[in-house]
Amino acid sequence: MSDNPTALVLLAEGSEEMEAVISIDVLRRGGIDVTVAGVDGPAPIRCSRGVVITPDVALDSVDENFDVVVLPGGAEGAQRLARSAKVGEILRKQEESGRWVGAICAAPIALQAHRVFENRQLTSHPSVKEMLESWGEYSDNPVVADGNLITSRGPGTAFPFALRIVGMLTDAQRMLEVRAPMMFPVQVS
Repeated sequence: MSDNPTALVLLAEGSEEMEAVISIDVLRRGGIDVTVAGVDGPAPIRCSRGVVITPDVALDSVDENFDVVVLPGGAEGAQRLARSAKVGEILRKQEESGRWVGAICAAPIALQAHRVFENRQLTSHPSVKEMLESWGEYSDNPVVADGNLITSRGPGTAFPFALRIVGMLTDAQRMLEVRAPMMFPVQVS
């Protein structure tokens, strides 16, 4: 754990906005310094449901290391992450160094495309399950952590996904302190 944890959230056209914004917000509430990088540059990005998010930086300008790299899903966004050579370079560095990667919804396809985190326990949105079953030990759990990889299923699991990252980068107490004022339910009925 770092005294001042850092996160890089990757955004591409078609990224799932709930997964991006909830991750960014929850991580910042947890005291994590978050940088939002546009995969195709610093211009505003139209997400999967038409919400426009302006990244902090262009991914090509990122050269520092981060404690965690977060990949939001969204079918089109995940495909763009899977095709980006820079994303592949960053993911390989994270895996080799033992630093964290979080991928939610369809974004775990980028792990397979860039040949990282093979033979790990993972989950994803059901729409890409068949693609990933041969890449790792597939689970239908909402959030799955295996070593330095955290995966999750979709927009409805974005809060527990982001909270798990906060807990991994800080501690369980900080995760609880972030969760309580958000009124996050222990159990959804």
